Amino acid sequence: MHIPAYAHATIRAALPTIPTSRHVGCLDCCLCDVPFNDRVPVSLGPTETSGLFACRPCLTRLVARARRSRDAALAQDAERAQAESAAWTRAREEHLAGLGSVRKAAEAVARLAEDEALEPRRVAWLLVSLESAHAWATDDAPEPPASADPDDTSLKDGDFELTLAMISARAAVADRLAYHLINEAMPAEPELCEEFECPEGCSGRHDSSHIDCGPDAVFEDLEQHDVVIERQDPVPSHRPRNMPAPDPTEQLVTVLDHFGIDTDDTELLVSAAAVGLVADAWRDGPLDEIHAVGGGPSDGEMFAQSVDLYRRARAALIAAREDGPEALLAFQAVASDVDLPWAGGSRFTLRTSGEPTDEFLQQLDDRVRFTSETMRKQGWRAGVLHRAFSAAVKASAHFGMPSWPGSVTAAMEHLAGLDRSDAPEVLGDLTAVEAALHEAPDRLGTDALDWLCARGVLG
Repeated sequence: MHIPAYAHATIRAALPTIPTSRHVGCLDCCLCDVPFNDRVPVSLGPTETSGLFACRPCLTRLVARARRSRDAALAQDAERAQAESAAWTRAREEHLAGLGSVRKAAEAVARLAEDEALEPRRVAWLLVSLESAHAWATDDAPEPPASADPDDTSLKDGDFELTLAMISARAAVADRLAYHLINEAMPAEPELCEEFECPEGCSGRHDSSHIDCGPDAVFEDLEQHDVVIERQDPVPSHRPRNMPAPDPTEQLVTVLDHFGIDTDDTELLVSAAAVGLVADAWRDGPLDEIHAVGGGPSDGEMFAQSVDLYRRARAALIAAREDGPEALLAFQAVASDVDLPWAGGSRFTLRTSGEPTDEFLQQLDDRVRFTSETMRKQGWRAGVLHRAFSAAVKASAHFGMPSWPGSVTAAMEHLAGLDRSDAPEVLGDLTAVEAALHEAPDRLGTDALDWLCARGVLG
């Protein structure tokens, strides 16, 4: 007789506390104490021939009772989950509505801060009251119950959108108040009225709306407060002094041109953006810590996987142009798979490293989401330009970048001069190695890439 698992506890509870010799001798049913006679006893263990025995009617009755209890519990669980879901839906929608109203307020404050007719003191009070509303709206965010959809990102999305709006409002108010204070402290200069062709009755006060202090002033000013920062030479800029700052997208174009990335060449631009997306979302940050531990991936495995993810990122960025930012989730799905063996024939997975991956997965989600939001709010090209900028700064010589062919040439010259007697067989044919480095370095395999990395061939 088959006894279902859900009935085990019910049957155990019905067993006698002190069995009799007849129970153990398989003479009487241990549940009803009636002799078996011609009835077939059912063993309750611990073996088929020893322990306690019961009759089928008793066991059938207890299994039926356990089934009724189980079904009642399931019904109660379903009702509880339904009630939790309804309460969670209300709490979530109320919280999102609160976040949305504060976000709209932040957008309004950012607009009003640029209104010259509004008194600066009123602008300051608007920011103070906005910060209060923000604190109230974001405190005590509702926690989803266990029955909630784990893929629901609506709260995270709402909080992210509010954060962006708050950043814009704070920046606009800070800019307005900074120039207000500077202008208030600026002395009157009536002698400039003729030069500026001021209207009659001008007080001689000539307020500034934009001041270009040059690239060095902030470092010199900080030194007066005993804060010394070593300044790095910035990317050359051709913007005339005392002119309004250009559009941020145009600034990115200038930087990318400096690094040899033609932003009018869409294929080249997308390729660089793919390198930047991998560097920002996957390579930099928490993965460095996993890479550094004993169970982490080798240099060759890191190299091979980054090349594979570059191709996936490139395909996702191309798809995003037609299908929208959601296409980037295809790249994220692979990059975040902790059970997926890495490229180049590696058997490494993030889970087998034994290291925590929560921070890594959170960064990946944040960076992909940021790129998606940039595309959604500023357009596909803006999102691609931002990621290409990341590549130019962080990985200018990586596979997929314009300088990669030059890196391959240098690598082959280095490799030709090395003793390759202990090298993996695949490195024996230099012509094939050079072709693989140009087209798909992960094709060489992680053993070969580890050998090359260990000898500085790949940087």
